[in-house]
Amino acid sequence: MKLLIIEDDTGLNRGISFALEQEGYEVTGAGTLEEGYRLFEKEAPDAVILDLNLPDGDGMEFCRRIRSAPGAGSGTVILMLTARDLETDEIMGLTSGADDYITKPFSVSVLKLRLKNILNRKAAERGSAGRTLESGDVVLDLKTFRAFVDGRELELGRTEFRLLNYLMENKNQVLLKEQILQRIWDTGGNYVEENTLSVNISRLRKKLGRDRIRTVQGIGYLWKEDA
Repeated sequence: MKLLIIEDDTGLNRGISFALEQEGYEVTGAGTLEEGYRLFEKEAPDAVILDLNLPDGDGMEFCRRIRSAPGAGSGTVILMLTARDLETDEIMGLTSGADDYITKPFSVSVLKLRLKNILNRKAAERGSAGRTLESGDVVLDLKTFRAFVDGRELELGRTEFRLLNYLMENKNQVLLKEQILQRIWDTGGNYVEENTLSVNISRLRKKLGRDRIRTVQGIGYLWKEDA
């Protein structure tokens, strides 16, 4: 498994590299966006650990660029690292195409767990290739990660798609907030702000056009098929 770390803090870059190499990953490091682009093209990594504040630009631009390019970049795992801890920054990071977002300072153990969980989810998604999931007029294409409502395609981020998929798989069942956090973001939801879930639920509701996702006050959420 190939990893690319784009982080201008040399000590942090080396520390993360060492920790992940102990887990069996093949790690390459870069300190700038320019070097990151070059190594991404050369190495075709399975995952990128990406700092947002880099000497020659913003990591979000890197994320958008490889997500919009045809080819392997659309399926590469991207885990963002940043000292920016505002909710708006997290939302911007996730909507630019990141799979997850960690604020500094952070535990390397948490980083390893987050990365492992994302890679496992990606493997599960690939295993779903060729299937569709339907609930009323909502259809998910699990091969291409596209969603449709009454034939109209929705513009969903990867996290939004996974969240909608999980809700639809468990239609007419109440899912606890902790269950959703564990499935979509992190084991046990121990390192994820609950607000992250409510923000994504709110965005999904707006894009779906009707309130198909019911809130069960103080407990969790329910996908109601007959909504």
